[in-house]
Amino acid sequence: MKFFIDTADVDAIRELHDLGMVDGVTTNPSLILKSGRDILEVTKEICSFVTGPVSAEVVAVKADEMIAEGRKLAAIAPNIAVKVPLTWDGLKTCKVLTSEGFMVNVTLCFSANQALLAAKAGATFISPFIGRLDDINLDGLDLIGDIRTIYDNYDFKTQILAASIRSPNHVKDCAMIGADVVTAPPAVIKALASHVLTDKGLDQFLKDWAKTGQKIL
Repeated sequence: MKFFIDTADVDAIRELHDLGMVDGVTTNPSLILKSGRDILEVTKEICSFVTGPVSAEVVAVKADEMIAEGRKLAAIAPNIAVKVPLTWDGLKTCKVLTSEGFMVNVTLCFSANQALLAAKAGATFISPFIGRLDDINLDGLDLIGDIRTIYDNYDFKTQILAASIRSPNHVKDCAMIGADVVTAPPAVIKALASHVLTDKGLDQFLKDWAKTGQKIL
């Protein structure tokens, strides 16, 4: 499974990148706002050290404007994935941009039928939002499973990019279902290493080591 980092915080991305935990990055207008930086500037900086796909989202709602914005974003670096919403205009944009050789990430997916349309439009990635479905008492993981089945049935090449990840359990479950990618905030990625028994065991080892009176260095 690939790990994409869902943030526009360059320092946070660099920290995980240095550990080999960054296969790509996803951003959106809300994350750009949180960063307090210009979208073109911060996206270019991220692409300067992240070699995997970096998603940058259009903000227009009509296809012609989306296409123009997408081309401008794609010009930032060869590894840009233009992010478009799952609307008819977004699907039109996806078809045009993918035919021009650009990667496209179709976002805000909440149903298997939407994911089917995105695959037929040539999307590189489909981003189903797990957490937001959970928020309205629907099981977001069921959607990942449904999309996996449909894509496997017809050998679609679109990669399932599980988004709106809220917890380490989401990551594990997506990996078991067969999502190609998860995109998660840095805090969730870091939390994958945490376990109460690891902490307890380390504490006991250190206490016992102290009793030996020995040193390694």
